[in-house]
Amino acid sequence: MEVYTLQRELGRGSYGVVFEGRVVETGRWGKRGDRVAIKRLSCCSPESIELYLQELWAMRATASNHPNVIALHNCFLQTGPKILQPLRAGRLPLDLVESALKGRVVDKDSKSQKRKHPRSSKFKRRSATPEQESRRCFALWLVMEHCDGGDLNQYILSRPPDTQRNHSVVQQLSSAMTFLHGLGIVHRDLKPDNVLVSLTSAGPVIKVADFGLSKMVEGSTDGDQSRLALSSTCGSDFYMAPEVWAGRSYTAQADIFSLGVLFWAVLERITFLEDGSNQEQLGAYIERGRWLTPLGEALCQNPDLQLVIPMRARRAPPLPPPPNPALCALLLNMLASDPDARPTAQQLEERVCFALDQH
Repeated sequence: MEVYTLQRELGRGSYGVVFEGRVVETGRWGKRGDRVAIKRLSCCSPESIELYLQELWAMRATASNHPNVIALHNCFLQTGPKILQPLRAGRLPLDLVESALKGRVVDKDSKSQKRKHPRSSKFKRRSATPEQESRRCFALWLVMEHCDGGDLNQYILSRPPDTQRNHSVVQQLSSAMTFLHGLGIVHRDLKPDNVLVSLTSAGPVIKVADFGLSKMVEGSTDGDQSRLALSSTCGSDFYMAPEVWAGRSYTAQADIFSLGVLFWAVLERITFLEDGSNQEQLGAYIERGRWLTPLGEALCQNPDLQLVIPMRARRAPPLPPPPNPALCALLLNMLASDPDARPTAQQLEERVCFALDQH
């Protein structure tokens, strides 16, 4: 069994913390000293547990089967300060599944005590010992491949504009989406923060990551299966599709819209500043005076809104040249207010290859 050490914190979000780690003892994955990313998900509420199980299930489905999707190496369930239990492939921790289904965190110790005294009216639950308390603080630890190029924001914006690099990003992301939708996985939170970059001697390898909001549906999401509707409103404002903004049911085509926002931002180097931050973010939008409106929100309010691609208002250099006509037409299709007018993931990959050949 592999053993890892934690080196430093890489980042944290609403639900978990990601650390850089090292392989200390080798097993199936990697060799001693290899860097890994280790994500700790504290299972303190049934809502968070449900998200973690979705992420684990999606990552196990993808495994290491596509170079543009982050690879999951190992998963451990923590039931005490120093108690980690490896989870076998194809199995989910039953206590966490029960917690998600019942809407409350299930306590393994209290369950076993109740089974021992099923009909005892005199049974009185004893005060929990520190060891029992710690067993209720479940956490999932996901061990994943480490990406040394940061996220897509950091990678693109820290370098001079480069058309070939931008085209490579677009091509790799379209390939990843074909793979995920082919497995029936709808990501639902595609944005630069959730796209990582691994720097290799052959060039940058783009990795779709963070499946906490993903949803798995039966069969492929392309073609007829794409009609399987989802209803939970989730995602990040500047990348959400208009049907998600409207609170309507939606399909895997919402991912295609989010990818369209990413593609446009990468190809034309369109950025904005998030509220309360000085950090530039890649993302396309509509300017209304001093205010920026996410594309999905603008199209939700006005489905007939005409997007101008490439942008007429060019900001200060350095900027890449505008995308070619074939890419502009593809972006307009991806950003259509009608989900049925957008290409499926498989069609998208084919059209990306064609459009890049026109360059």
